[in-house]
Amino acid sequence: MELSLYRSLLARIFVSVPFERLAREIDQIVACGIQPEIGLEGECLYTTPAAEFATVAEKLSAAKLACTLHAPFFDLAPGALDPKIREASRAKLRRAFALLPLFKPKSVVCHLGYEANKHGYKKAAWFDHALTTFRELLALAGPHQTILALENTYEHGPEAHREMLTALDSPLARFCFDTGHTLAFADHSPWQEWFPALAPWLGELHLHDNQGGHDSHLPPGQGLFDFPGFFAYLKSADLAPLVTLEAHSRENLSAGLAALQQFDFPQAQPAQPNGATHA
Repeated sequence: MELSLYRSLLARIFVSVPFERLAREIDQIVACGIQPEIGLEGECLYTTPAAEFATVAEKLSAAKLACTLHAPFFDLAPGALDPKIREASRAKLRRAFALLPLFKPKSVVCHLGYEANKHGYKKAAWFDHALTTFRELLALAGPHQTILALENTYEHGPEAHREMLTALDSPLARFCFDTGHTLAFADHSPWQEWFPALAPWLGELHLHDNQGGHDSHLPPGQGLFDFPGFFAYLKSADLAPLVTLEAHSRENLSAGLAALQQFDFPQAQPAQPNGATHA
């Protein structure tokens, strides 16, 4: 994978990489200068030896590559009404946050997990349980000055995130805007339905595209999302969040980097490991 043309771009963004692949290809990924958003889905939080997590973290640190973490979300319900399901969800999320001292990530992304067609009938109870979950995670992130970024998935608009972020009331509680999810899961809701409503909390972007109806993770510009208009808005509003390119294949990674190189997106500071300073 020839990525030398994108070195300066890779210094400004993160690229989604499942932990298993990151561990397997760590030397190649470091050599390419890829700063990973480390996906912690599946069983890796149960089966990976602590020494393996430490080795990967040390190699990223030695190469002065920053990272973010994507907490698990499959089968999890942070606001579950069933107390045993709720506790199982919190227990797995705690395992992800236990990695903060090792990886020192710039952010940890969690799915808010609100679905109006399911939770809307008992929204107050769902909200109270989810708020308790995210307050606990925020308390774990605080000592490391790590952002807790709540991502949109099946939410059809900004209301649930705005209510949760208002209640969390912390500079570390932020919004992660996933461009592809608004097309695939939110009835094609345009970005203008999410902004400026969530602008005060914007902390991270997940960039990918699709044709609507399926979360196909196409490179930006190959689907229906209005990237030029959205990036123009971010610049006009002086918003420069963390940026993660969610590419699910080598081909889409190269195409996604090529697309981002053409787009005029906000000039965020180069990503560096937490605790590092700019020269």
